[in-house]
Amino acid sequence: MRIPAHSVCTAIRDDIVAGVYGRGGRLTEELLARRYGVSRVPVREALRTLEAEGFVVTRRHAGACVAEPTEQEAADLLEMRMLLEPLGAARAAQRRTEAHLKVLRGLVRLGQERSRKGNSEDLRSLGGWFHETLAQASGSPALTSTLAQLRHKIAWMYSVEAPADPAESWAEHGGIVDAVARGDSERARAITALHTERATAAHRLRFPGGDRSDRVRSSQHPVNTTGPCH
Repeated sequence: MRIPAHSVCTAIRDDIVAGVYGRGGRLTEELLARRYGVSRVPVREALRTLEAEGFVVTRRHAGACVAEPTEQEAADLLEMRMLLEPLGAARAAQRRTEAHLKVLRGLVRLGQERSRKGNSEDLRSLGGWFHETLAQASGSPALTSTLAQLRHKIAWMYSVEAPADPAESWAEHGGIVDAVARGDSERARAITALHTERATAAHRLRFPGGDRSDRVRSSQHPVNTTGPCH
């Protein structure tokens, strides 16, 4: 697989989130460069970025390894999102553009249509797109970037149960957009807080207790590991 050098960080992060690289597994520059079809320079830069984001740690005598977050660290991520998502919605009510509203309304229409058909994979993708667009509408690059990192980490650490009533979830999305369109910051904040709290209850930790037997795995074979880091 050959990808552009500037996309190496995204590719490695996506593979970590997908479980291709197990928690604690080594990430060697040579094997990563071979996998993604690039030189070792962009791989080295990507690993530095991913270490700053908390996906990778560098250990003495072992080099770069996939991080092994604790249950408390995972719980902190959900708490941070519960604080920042409502803030983003409130800011969006003040700073959104017509282009943002057009995309958000379109996503709500699609989500409501798909929820009637019961396609959970489509709904999960649409939900992610909705919250990404809502964050962008906040007009705050720092907040948008922080929320994006939180979403990546939460997707790595948690599985999410499909909502019992997806139509209700998308009705909440619609309520958020209505408040944002009216410029009602407090209403946007309140609905988003309720929505985020309900969504958080559906999250299940993928590796409770840090047990290595609970590592996430995809159907692909790990290509980077020469043994766990200690």
